[in-house]
Amino acid sequence: MLIAKNLKAFEFLKNQFINREIKKTYHAIVSGSVKNDRGVINKPIGRSPRDFRRWLAGRGARGELREAITEYKVLKRFIDKKEKFTYLEIKPKTGRTHQIRVHMKFLNHPIVCDSLYNPNKPYPAELSRLALHASSIEFKNLKNETIRVESSLPLEFKKVVK
Repeated sequence: MLIAKNLKAFEFLKNQFINREIKKTYHAIVSGSVKNDRGVINKPIGRSPRDFRRWLAGRGARGELREAITEYKVLKRFIDKKEKFTYLEIKPKTGRTHQIRVHMKFLNHPIVCDSLYNPNKPYPAELSRLALHASSIEFKNLKNETIRVESSLPLEFKKVVK
């Protein structure tokens, strides 16, 4: 989350978001073994016709479909209690509501512990929350200096992907 201290900074940051100049990196643990080591999901996102809280990518999405692009890279594949999981680095190029969660569900590899898009599915015992972590964000300040803010991986993630 970025907060601007004044209107000038707000406009400056807003333009970076509009022009897709802000770089965001997330880490996630998803269900199943993701086949490709890297990939780009370029699927528009729209509303679910059955649940107003959910969004969909691809067939079945309703309303205005909004462009959504997500890059991913496999960091590790592993098995926990006979269930397959994949640890990913994810870089959304657009910033749609639930974009990462929806795109991972679209690939049939929903995020672990996601009660909306992956309910009641097996997950590693160490996890008790949505397995999606905002790792870093990079942007320019008003002096045109690059600012990178990082958040270390939560302990429960570290235990699972050791």
